[in-house]
Amino acid sequence: MIPKSFDKYGLLPPGDYELTLEELHKSLLVKGPLHKSPGWDLAWRLYLVDNLKTLVNQLWEVGIENIFIDGSFVEDKDHPNDIDGYFECDLLDLASGRLQRELNLLDPHKIWTWDSKSRRFDPDSGKKQLPMWHVYRIELYPHYNQESGITDKFGHQLMFPSAFRQSRREYRQKGIITIKK
Repeated sequence: MIPKSFDKYGLLPPGDYELTLEELHKSLLVKGPLHKSPGWDLAWRLYLVDNLKTLVNQLWEVGIENIFIDGSFVEDKDHPNDIDGYFECDLLDLASGRLQRELNLLDPHKIWTWDSKSRRFDPDSGKKQLPMWHVYRIELYPHYNQESGITDKFGHQLMFPSAFRQSRREYRQKGIITIKK
């Protein structure tokens, strides 16, 4: 069960929390903590979860089972920029292009790509973002036992499971959500 409040650092307490999309809608991450700030953006968080539902359903339809989310969405932040996450997949399905093709057959915007050339600059975030981010404000990356590009406080590359269980600024441990059917 997900805690009812963030830890003293404003993070989801360390741990793996399994939630359905419906449970996520009703959780601390959307509804906010008991003593949330007046700026808590419930409507925005609901919008992000609705968009997440679209992408999760597409992943489930092509056989992807293990999907994890975190980022500023699992922090005591009034208006998180997006939802970050990853999913476990087979390297051959990814490398052959099969996974991307099947997902893009399901998505009307054809947003499933992780090619750096597909990134477009977003003035609000100040970064180049993937097509899925521009349409859904979600970034879900394939994980097939590779490094994430995210480093620990010593500069060492982290695998996706480790990278997504720490805050990027202070390197504090935090919780992660596993989306279950």
